[in-house]
Amino acid sequence: MLRPTLLAAALIGVSAVAPAVISAPLVAQEPEQRRGRAETPEPVVPPGDSITLVLTQPLKGRAIGPAVMGGRVSDVALDPKDPYTFYVALGTGGVMKTSDNGGSFEAVFEKQPVAAIGAVTVALSDSSVVWVGSGEANDRNSTSWGDGVYLSTDAGATWKNVGLKASKSIARIAVHPTDARTAYVAATGDLWNDGGERGLYKTTDGGATWRRVLAAPAPYDAKTGAGDVALDPQNPNTVYAALYARQRKPWAFVYGAEHTGGKDVGGIFRSTDGGATWKKLAGGLPAQTGRIGLAVYAKNPKIVYAVVQSDEGGTTSIDEVRSKRGGVFRSDDGGETWTRMSGLNPRPFYFSQIRVDPSNDQKVYVLGFSLHVSENGGRSWREDRSKNIHPDLHALAIDPRRPQRLVLGTDGGPYQSYNGGASWAHLNTMAAGEFYRISVDSSTPYRICGGLQDNLNWVGPSRTRSKEGITNADWTNLEGGDGFYCVFDPDDRDVIYAESQAGYVHRMNVRTGEMKVLRPEPTEGQTAFRFHWNSPLVPSPHAKGTIYLGGNRVFKLTSRGDHWTAISPDLSTNDVNKIMATGSGAENYGVVYTVAESPAKAGLLWAGTDDGKLWRSDDGGARWADLTAGLPAPARGQWISRVEPSARDAAVAYLAVDAHRTGNYAPLAYRTGDGGRTWQSIAANLPAGGPVKVVREDPVNPNLLYAGTEFGLFASVDRGRRWFKFGGLPTVAVDDIVVHPRDRDLVAATHGRSLYVVDDVRPLQELTPAVMAKDVHLFAPRPAEGFYPLSGWAAWAGSAQYRGENPPEGALISFYVRRYTGDPVKISIADAAGQPVANLTGAGTPGINRVSWDLKPTKDLLSEYGGEGPKFVPSGEYTVTLTQGQAKETTKLTVKIAEGIETR
Repeated sequence: MLRPTLLAAALIGVSAVAPAVISAPLVAQEPEQRRGRAETPEPVVPPGDSITLVLTQPLKGRAIGPAVMGGRVSDVALDPKDPYTFYVALGTGGVMKTSDNGGSFEAVFEKQPVAAIGAVTVALSDSSVVWVGSGEANDRNSTSWGDGVYLSTDAGATWKNVGLKASKSIARIAVHPTDARTAYVAATGDLWNDGGERGLYKTTDGGATWRRVLAAPAPYDAKTGAGDVALDPQNPNTVYAALYARQRKPWAFVYGAEHTGGKDVGGIFRSTDGGATWKKLAGGLPAQTGRIGLAVYAKNPKIVYAVVQSDEGGTTSIDEVRSKRGGVFRSDDGGETWTRMSGLNPRPFYFSQIRVDPSNDQKVYVLGFSLHVSENGGRSWREDRSKNIHPDLHALAIDPRRPQRLVLGTDGGPYQSYNGGASWAHLNTMAAGEFYRISVDSSTPYRICGGLQDNLNWVGPSRTRSKEGITNADWTNLEGGDGFYCVFDPDDRDVIYAESQAGYVHRMNVRTGEMKVLRPEPTEGQTAFRFHWNSPLVPSPHAKGTIYLGGNRVFKLTSRGDHWTAISPDLSTNDVNKIMATGSGAENYGVVYTVAESPAKAGLLWAGTDDGKLWRSDDGGARWADLTAGLPAPARGQWISRVEPSARDAAVAYLAVDAHRTGNYAPLAYRTGDGGRTWQSIAANLPAGGPVKVVREDPVNPNLLYAGTEFGLFASVDRGRRWFKFGGLPTVAVDDIVVHPRDRDLVAATHGRSLYVVDDVRPLQELTPAVMAKDVHLFAPRPAEGFYPLSGWAAWAGSAQYRGENPPEGALISFYVRRYTGDPVKISIADAAGQPVANLTGAGTPGINRVSWDLKPTKDLLSEYGGEGPKFVPSGEYTVTLTQGQAKETTKLTVKIAEGIETR
């Protein structure tokens, strides 16, 4: 966890806190824009399966990174045969594999149904056998879930789900050292709800069948899972496992005996017969346990270490790393008796990881905010805070061939050391960022700004003029803590407003480095404001320089954020039993989670809360109408993830509702056409089990919608009647979507694989039923710019760095083909005088197709002897003509060649 750096900064120019007045429930008063005109016409749904033709490969997102800050790693597994190969499990982004010792990574879990990973293990007896447990077991508010165990028998090339689909999260997989088909799986279960598959499971046939070999007694087995498992490497029939009860609510986190009605069912258990029978270990261990981590010493398996959470003697705060009765314990007799070596136990629900050097039982590692290292069996510890590694450590693999080699997994990605942790190399060559929110500006090229889980706020380019692509060096850190919303200043391109957890907004000048905290604060003695982990911070589309911030009230920031006014009362249910959690701010509850002002009508504000309230103000916040009673039944009392006002019709808005925290994993998305009185579901065929995080209406075509879900990006060309997966992204949560108003690019912020850009979505914007009824259609291309990219150092810089992808150079020409005819698609381009300058050929694949033109004459129109090669065509307007058989289409293309470039 990274905390905001300027929490104590003074606030200047604070305005008075003016309480808004709640109006009566919404009356039959239509917004002004609705009067006297019809709503946007209903889309005409094309017949048959023609919508499937739109599932286009060419409109594929390009990964732009960034990779500079890494992302949350949940587990690391070394290949026992090849020292240069290892696997990195991302908490929310799949599995990465390196075969060159971290120089580069390949995503090997791209298209599976889920992206959250809790465990990865390579079989010692056969390194081609890789086990993956889906669903992260680090119990954060932002963790995602899985659908069981996956097995690869070809080193990650292909995967098969082999069961435990209801486990939701898996903390560890221990594979028999001589039998790759025998494995134990520690299933922690659904973080938010009771039930499902929990406990320790065993398979002896590669996942064809499973047996639960350890669980809490009923009825506590519905609340208690297995948090860790470890095998005796010399006698694998000896198994150690830890049971752990825990559950999150939006406002709290409970664990251990508190979650099981006072019954202390957790603890460390041992089996000496391969899981047939178990003994709960005591002999010096504390009671009232929570999460426990285990490690068996390889040379002498009688030596077992455990890091034990215990509330005996009282609990500890987030900043305390030592427990009153828990901590690090050691057994020298296979778990019969234990000695408390120290009280070290940092933030147990998030860490609880312990490792022992395979050749030295006195060298022990405990993971936490930093790396804790003991050279005397856990009696004393040093904190390796000064080693320039990212805080929050979740995984550590020690190479048994060379124990000085360590691979560490953190919230900032993987690191590697060859000297026992004295120095580290950051392996930031994979894009694994967990973005929450993004925004774009009007620069050329435009910039993208966004905030990430535990990785601050960053700004960088959508493309570069370099053959290097978009590198880590192209991104600028905007500071903060965990990053969330960002807003570009409309008057100064160097000024950006960024937000970190609990509403800590700051203004930063990227030219001078000046930064100022802007969070609204009441005066001494007044009731404190409440802000969410992820507080909405959005600019007004009408009042230049005005920004809205959501807390338990809605705040209006002006004068570059130096002045603020509260423009609403408390809009939450204000349930005092659910707003008192302590800790990092992740459990802050009863606050506004989404705010938006209608682009169609100034002063028409929408606000939705995490506790299920929905509000609308027609007068800039002077009065608020409570729309909650009109919400559909599945949405009532649920987390309102996003409210999206229509860009064209003030009476139209969209809701994304996420109810997984209460056990409903269904996609919930709604549309209103009457200002919020009534709502209609638009979830249609969105995949079951994938909650909707955001719905966006296209700024040009109101019938075109985009949806970011837990498992990918979707689009609908018929206003939500049917959806199709879009953009070619890997399976990953899409937390935010922005369509650039000038370039018409769609930018997707993923929570686990950083940013993707789908270049020029004009074909989707123009894809009407009339277009799809034509044999061919040529879409209007966006203006194209010609320039010579700088060569950079790409040819000599090596491959051990991340390079985000730039768009194709020149013009993107998109067209639609209704059916395959066998006739080629020919595209000719002529200048204003009708002189041909280029001839291109396109695919005749049904659906949307795309070709790129480099803005130079094609070879068939050049003399064979040219000397210097083709030059750019001059700036100007060109005619593009498409023909296929008897069908013919034309459109115009504007070309601009960068100043100073010689043209033909």
